[in-house]
Amino acid sequence: MERRVFMKSGALALVTLGLSPRFLRRVAFGMELPSAGRGKVLICLFQRGAADALNVVVPHAEPAYYALRPTIAITRPSAGAANAAIDLDGFFGLHPALAAFKPLYDQHLLAVIHAVGSPSTTRSHFDAQDYMETGTPDDKSTADGWLNRYLAVQGTCDACRVASPGHDIFRAVSVTPETPRILEGPAPTIAMNSIEDFTVRTTGTQAERMEALYRTGSADIVHATGSETFDAVKLLRTANPQRYQPEAGAEYPSSEFGRRLKQIAQLIKANVGLEIAFADIGGWDTHVNQGGATGQLAQRLTDFSRSIAALVTDLGDRMGDVTILTMSEFGRMAKENGNGGTDHGHAGALFVIGADVKGGRVHGRWPGLQPEQLYEGRDLGEDRAEIRREREIAPFI
Repeated sequence: MERRVFMKSGALALVTLGLSPRFLRRVAFGMELPSAGRGKVLICLFQRGAADALNVVVPHAEPAYYALRPTIAITRPSAGAANAAIDLDGFFGLHPALAAFKPLYDQHLLAVIHAVGSPSTTRSHFDAQDYMETGTPDDKSTADGWLNRYLAVQGTCDACRVASPGHDIFRAVSVTPETPRILEGPAPTIAMNSIEDFTVRTTGTQAERMEALYRTGSADIVHATGSETFDAVKLLRTANPQRYQPEAGAEYPSSEFGRRLKQIAQLIKANVGLEIAFADIGGWDTHVNQGGATGQLAQRLTDFSRSIAALVTDLGDRMGDVTILTMSEFGRMAKENGNGGTDHGHAGALFVIGADVKGGRVHGRWPGLQPEQLYEGRDLGEDRAEIRREREIAPFI
């Protein structure tokens, strides 16, 4: 293959790997990438579509909840009742499909933050997700995401710096086909649909020739990108993606979300210098046939909770260095609609999981569900002063 042809086609191939433009421009000739050691990791999980906080974390001691939702409400906790809420503190309970979360809550690894969200009044999925990911409500001019700003301010982690100066290739990885808004910005990031896909799509002697062409070419952008990319590919191969076996009996669901979290566990265990991991899961826009203890929402929550619980189990004592944060763009209306579902609302609920979390509690000031307590007369409200006081729950928030 002639060099000029390879430069053109190779650049296109690299774009399919999901590398950010800034990553592609970096100059790092012949960089060696040894193990970066263990450091703190933040895993952000986005529930796209606006998860229904009131049926996820059920205020079962609130009479107005049952008046607002005569057909889709989750019944009060009851001994031996399979489809009842799982009691947490006598007032709140988990949706029964979140049974995998209860052991984490009891072990004080999981904290719930209820009635919180963006101060923006928008009910647009697109706008709300943009504001949640940039961290600047109602400001569309923000160019970067808040996770990328964190990377830029924090600088390269100490473990990475000791292992290899300038080692920041895998500081932030999104297990998604494209870089999410939350990670856009000047700090280097990688988006990969899977670890297996993060490779140059060729084999045998052809691959060796391509690598040699990159490494021995003139000092140009393509040379630098190629050298760095091949080193990154080799580093990821140490994770043995095809042979990976979860630890401690962890069983990931065979869903897309389960697969993504399994790959995040692989990256953490490979000691590649990961500081930020991101994944998302859709299907939360339940306007029609939402269901109560069973149905559409329940199926999504089962996948969501079992995947996260498997990740926690798989990581084991590494959870001492890991914090998991879940989020959604907004909640849903307090009153069910005429289609057995819920429409776009306001405040939602977050889960924070980790060894350093003040778990085993439902944080936040409950605003109530009486007509005069609802936001704009129809939504769960929020107390932003309270969430500011709860910032110690995770050092990353």
